[in-house]
Amino acid sequence: MDDEQDNLVGFKASLRFDYQVLTAVTIPQAISCLDNHPEIRVIFCDQRMPVKTGVDFFEEIRISYPLPVRILLTAYTDVEAIIDSINKGNVFRYVKKPWVEAELVSAIEEANKFYLANSMLSVKNAELQEAYKELNKFAYSVSHDIRGPLSGILGAINLAREMDEVEEMKEMMFLMEKSVKKLDAYVLSMHDYYSLQRGELKITKIDFNELIHELKEIYSVNAKINHVAFKIDVNQTETFRNDIAPLRLIFNNLLSNAFKYQDKKSKNKSVEVTIDVQKGVATIYVKDTGIGILGSHVGEIFNLFYRSNSTEVGSGLGLYNVKNALLKLNGQIEVNSVLHQGTTFKVTIPSIG
Repeated sequence: MDDEQDNLVGFKASLRFDYQVLTAVTIPQAISCLDNHPEIRVIFCDQRMPVKTGVDFFEEIRISYPLPVRILLTAYTDVEAIIDSINKGNVFRYVKKPWVEAELVSAIEEANKFYLANSMLSVKNAELQEAYKELNKFAYSVSHDIRGPLSGILGAINLAREMDEVEEMKEMMFLMEKSVKKLDAYVLSMHDYYSLQRGELKITKIDFNELIHELKEIYSVNAKINHVAFKIDVNQTETFRNDIAPLRLIFNNLLSNAFKYQDKKSKNKSVEVTIDVQKGVATIYVKDTGIGILGSHVGEIFNLFYRSNSTEVGSGLGLYNVKNALLKLNGQIEVNSVLHQGTTFKVTIPSIG
């Protein structure tokens, strides 16, 4: 930015072959350029401007546009003005007028390196903040979800000490068993969580008929006990390659939820799984006749430790693990749910290699 048009023409002419150069003669024009071109990395501004100095302009834009690197153009070598520019406008460096093209190019290259370093630092800081949030949630979840079952076990033990009747003691043992199972499910979810965070992909040929047969044996008992019709349809005529471990995790969590959140009052409970492999993409539907999910909750169900329903106790890790598994497999998931009618998850996963 410079209030003298001739300077802008000369500046653009010197750099037009190597860089995209945008020019402005006023502050409103400069702000408009920054708004319309968020990819701008380096800003040159003349110190002596009619409305405000270049230092004042840089100070003004520091908060709204923190990433572009600021370089001051000045014909003056007043040391105090230069120090002021560094302190107030957070200026990266200054270039004396009339400039030398080699000095301009050197300044741009240094500024670009600084910009890239700052951009990476900004990304890492955002990731670190997200990690801190997850750590806070994790600490709360551990204290709540582990202490809950343990308190149940201790309570049942204390009651059992005062009982003489075998049937009453059996009832206490049943309550302890439920608490232990909750604790075990939580530990397994945490294991899945850390496996996803640290593990590398191990690509093998996937036979969905074999994979779903394993899961059918596990969930058929649940289906029979709770009178849930369990239907499976697999259509795979081509080779599909991926990592079997995260695929198992995805199926296991979606099926677990499908059975867990069934409407217990319904007489026609069902869970349907459809797998169709075509043109290198596996499309998977898991449909249930469960209690459904509120529309306002659908966007949050994949968040860490989020629970959309209090009728069943869960770790809040299941769907979060599903989302992370799909990120590793370059897959996607969609949710369609109607309260008191059921939920359908659509998963698409590409073949790898």
